[in-house]
Parts: sequence; structure tokens; C-alpha cells
Amino acid sequence: MSLGRYALLVMAAVAAILGASWPALPAEAGVRWAVAGGAALAALNTILAYFLVLWSAPRSTNFFLGAVLGGMVGRMALMLGAVVAAVLGLGLPKVPLAISLLAFFVLFLVVELTILHRRTGTPAGAP
Repeated sequence: MSLGRYALLVMAAVAAILGASWPALPAEAGVRWAVAGGAALAALNTILAYFLVLWSAPRSTNFFLGAVLGGMVGRMALMLGAVVAAVLGLGLPKVPLAISLLAFFVLFLVVELTILHRRTGTPAGAP
């Protein structure tokens, strides 16, 4: 799957889940915006991770591992900075932001691993 199609899938999932859950979320104290912010951060994280895998896959194994592991450290630092900025700078509530971020992160991790496994996995019935 191309990066563009993957990004479209991720954005469609975010839009569908937020659209379905938005009316049920409490409107006070920025809860809705914290949930949307967590979803956006998780979406950006997974798109960057998928980009790094696609970009580094045709290169050597050492380069691939360096890009993926180094990218993981970089993305963790960016996520930490974004969460701190959202909580301290924007005043978003911590708990809804964290729950949303983690829930969307797990969902996108499953999707990413499933797609990558289908792309690189051993065909069924192969020895």
C-alpha cells in the first residue's frame, strides 16, 4: 500500500471514529478537543512510521533498522513535546488526551502491522 493510500485510510478512520463519538463526548473543559488532538497526534505518528518503513525498506538491513529505530526515538520525542505543549500551552485536559492518544495509537499499530505483514509476509502454504 502506498503512503498516500495509507494516510487516506488513517484519516478516514480518524474522521469516522471522531464523527461517531463526537456527540457523546462532553463539551465542557475542552474534552472534545483533547480527544481530537490525541487522534491527530496518533495519526501523524503512524503516518511517519509507515513512511520510514517504506523509505528504508529497499536499503540495507542496517540502514533499515537505524531508520526505523532512530525514527522511533525521534517520533517519541516529538510526541512528548506535542503532548506537553497541548497540556501546558493549550490547556487541554490530560486524561482525555492520553486516553485518545493511546487508543488511536493501538488501533493504528494493529493496522500498520497488518498491512506490513501482508506486504512482506510469507505466502500461505509456503514451506
